[in-house]
This record gives sequence, structure tokens and C-alpha cells, in this order.
Amino acid sequence: MTLHVDMPEGRMASLAAKALRNRSFVVGLAVAVIVILAALVSFVWTPYDVAALVIADKLRPPSAAHWFGTDHFGRDILSMIMVGARNSIAVALVAVGIGMGVGVPLGCLAAARGGLLDEAVMRLNDLVFAFPALLSAVMITAVFGPGAVNAIIAIGIFNIPVFARVARAGALAIWPREFILAARAAGKGGALITVEHILPNIATLLMVQGTIQFALGILAEAGLSYVGLGAQPPMPSWGRMLFDAQTRMATAPWMAIFPGIAIAVTVLALNLLGDGISDIIDPKSRRRR
Repeated sequence: MTLHVDMPEGRMASLAAKALRNRSFVVGLAVAVIVILAALVSFVWTPYDVAALVIADKLRPPSAAHWFGTDHFGRDILSMIMVGARNSIAVALVAVGIGMGVGVPLGCLAAARGGLLDEAVMRLNDLVFAFPALLSAVMITAVFGPGAVNAIIAIGIFNIPVFARVARAGALAIWPREFILAARAAGKGGALITVEHILPNIATLLMVQGTIQFALGILAEAGLSYVGLGAQPPMPSWGRMLFDAQTRMATAPWMAIFPGIAIAVTVLALNLLGDGISDIIDPKSRRRR
């Protein structure tokens, strides 16, 4: 006999009420939605064409015509930030997907099998941890050249051991539980137990970690673009915009201020969102912090 456990409607309503009362969750979600909407809108409209070079308008300060000013090529900074948001979100999202798609099965497998396999997976994770995303990107671009795809691969590889460790720790805490023993007694194998019981019980843990890694992915993408290993011109990138602004801080500070604010606000919003989700699912986490 197979048991299907659904979340009661009252439980869902209670979580929704907690979410609306949680300031971190509400603020983080609101800002994240604004950034995502700006990125989506940039596919069909931006105030100005980011590929158009208007030298006559170069280094214009913020005004009614250009809310965030223009850069040294006369490009509208607001338009570039909107398109840059699209690039940053895409890189971070795919990188988190790679980390979660590979790391979670590895962590669950290590927890289910234990022994030599568990030790091998953990030592492999330690090896990957020894190569940060920036160093991995340097090695990858040395072979394949710089670009957004290689930045995604580098950040995704770095995310794999993070999700593997989180999934393994969560799974190890659940395997000794009584309902797992009952599932074993019913003849279910390790793979079926993992899919039906382990993953649903660690989903919220993975969700919180996913928001954290998403924020770190945006930071990593900006850092890689800043050193020339991320998205290449003419594709706008927040990190590349900061690189272009570093020699013009005295004459055109808005070139650095607005991309910097975009990065800081987005990362802060995602961290607030992750904290909010953690508080809603596990209220004890607030007291522990």
C-alpha cells in the first residue's frame, strides 16, 4: 500500500499568512520581482538601443532624457542595466540549475549508500571546493575562451559540491526516521524512498540554499565580467559596466553608482528572500541566528 501525503489547505493558508507577515520575505520578493520584470521587459523594450553608440551624448549626467546618465560611448545606462539584469539572471539561474541538478542526486546517493561511495563523493566535493568559480573560469577560458557560457559552467561546477553537501546532510537526518523504516519494511528500495520521501522533506532546505546560491551566482557573474571572463561586448553586463567606470569615477561617477546599486540591491533582496523562506518554514532558525 502506498501512502500519498498532501499538504492540508489549512497548512498552506498558514504558510501564506506567515509569508505576508514576514518583512524579509515580502521585501526580498518585491525587489526580486522588480528586477526580473525589468529583465523580461528588456527583451521587447528599453528606453534606448544599447547597441547604438551616440558619441554626442557621451558622459551625460542623469537627466530627464537619461535617468541614469550615459557612458563613454553615449549609451543609456538605464537601458544597459535592464539588459545586464537579463544576462546576470540567466547566468546565475542556469548555474544554480547545474549545481542542483548534479549536486542533489550526488548528495542523496551518498546519504543512501554510505560507506566508500559516501567518502568518495565527499572527497570529490572537497577537490572541487579547492577551485573557486573565478579560478575555474580562468582555467576554462584558457582552453575555450571567455564568454557567458564558460562563466555558467565555472559557476555551476562550483555550485555542485554546495548542493551535494546540503542534500547529503538533510538526507542523513531523515534516513533514521520511523516513516523511512516503514517504507523499507514495505519493500521500497533506496531510489524510490529518496524520490518519494527524502526529496520532499529536504525541498525547502534546497530552496533556501538555491536563493543563496542564486545571489552568489549574480555576484560571481559580475566578478567574472569585471575581469573580462564573463559576457563579452557588446552584450551589457553589470560587472563589465563597473570595469568601464573605474577610470571615470571623478568625471562620471554615475557610471559606477547605478550598476553597483543594481548588484547590491539584487543580492540583498535574494538574501532577504532566503532568510524569509527559512523563517517561514523553520521559525526556530530566527532564534538560532
